Amino acid sequence: MFSRNKKDQFGALLHDMTTNVKEAADYFSSFSVEKPEDVTIFAQTVNEYESKGDGFVYQMIVQLNDTFITPIEREDLLELTNRIDDVLDGMEKAALSFEICHMTHLNDYISQMTAEICQATENIAEAVDCIFNKQLQKVNDYSKNIKQNESKCDDLYREALLELFRVEEDPIRLIRYQTVYEDLEAIINFCEDVAKTLNSIVMKNA
Repeated sequence: MFSRNKKDQFGALLHDMTTNVKEAADYFSSFSVEKPEDVTIFAQTVNEYESKGDGFVYQMIVQLNDTFITPIEREDLLELTNRIDDVLDGMEKAALSFEICHMTHLNDYISQMTAEICQATENIAEAVDCIFNKQLQKVNDYSKNIKQNESKCDDLYREALLELFRVEEDPIRLIRYQTVYEDLEAIINFCEDVAKTLNSIVMKNA
């Protein structure tokens, strides 16, 4: 299934991609606001991570076009690349919402959801490395962890919305928080899509 040179070539690139996603999620989850302009800096920084991710996607497409034999099916490599990129795109969209909605207060729901997202990206990074180290059973284990992250985030999302519509009387604040919650929920769903793609690759190559 794997030839060493091709494994190193594509595995190294995907490792760099997932490392970038993980670093973006670490930054995202540790973000705190001390002054209003911090939100703008936050959005700009996440955009830089996303732009770096786009560069990796371009490199993957070039490598796929230049390589006759790939370690796993080229369609799977491209699908995995795109699903990982979706996670970064989701972070960029959420960061923009933080800026547009002037989110100067991050409540416990936001903190807990971003923590689950951060853990999911760590699981993604570990799982992708396992693909190219032929540790396919571990890939399934990490995929289960991602699903647990997604499930916890779903619970937080429901609780956050219930609380928001129960106590918030300011319609503008309600819209702001609802938008941010929805964007965070979208990110964790993108993480689950990565897990599904990983599971599909394992089934094909087991």
